[in-house]
Amino acid sequence: MQKSLFPQNQLQSLPLVDAKVQFLENWLDSTTADDYFDQFHQQLDWQEGEIKIFGKTTKIPRLQAWYGDEGTDYQYSGVTMKPLKWTHQLLRLKEQCEALTGVSYNSVLANLYRDGSDSMGMHSDNEPELGLSPTIVSVSLGETRNFDFKHRVSGEKYRLPLSHGSVLVMSGSTQKYWLHGIAKTKKSQQARINLTFRQIRSNNQK
Repeated sequence: MQKSLFPQNQLQSLPLVDAKVQFLENWLDSTTADDYFDQFHQQLDWQEGEIKIFGKTTKIPRLQAWYGDEGTDYQYSGVTMKPLKWTHQLLRLKEQCEALTGVSYNSVLANLYRDGSDSMGMHSDNEPELGLSPTIVSVSLGETRNFDFKHRVSGEKYRLPLSHGSVLVMSGSTQKYWLHGIAKTKKSQQARINLTFRQIRSNNQK
């Protein structure tokens, strides 16, 4: 495991029971965040995918791209995503996330929210290939969007605005007890890019 290069007190823990969620606003300076946004917006292979919900196929309300090491296929909601080869910029950001958390990642899911009508339904990242207690790092670029949490048992809710250059780290039992998502909004919204770095495990690691 890699040792974090950042002091632990830079990441602030959120007051969520049954979870370990940490947040750092302005993790990336504005120039770096702007550069990443422009590069990813123009260069990533954005796709409008489809998922199956209760047996019905529907379009995903955002654009997506999946990058990673060879063999890091990712399955969710009846969809299998094959990884594209890492870009130089994605690898650079991955290394920054690894330095921050002390955890290695072999894949990233990129989401492009084109405007306020793009969203992500409430869900947990609890697929078997992520393991029982995954560490997932979420980097936000572009427009600020609200990130909603909901406890599976108590129904407790928590909302956190994710701003340009911020980073959110979910680990421990977070995915077991909490749902998260991004709701649609009627407010005028510019584009937002979110990148969630993960470690996809082989069958003997699950």
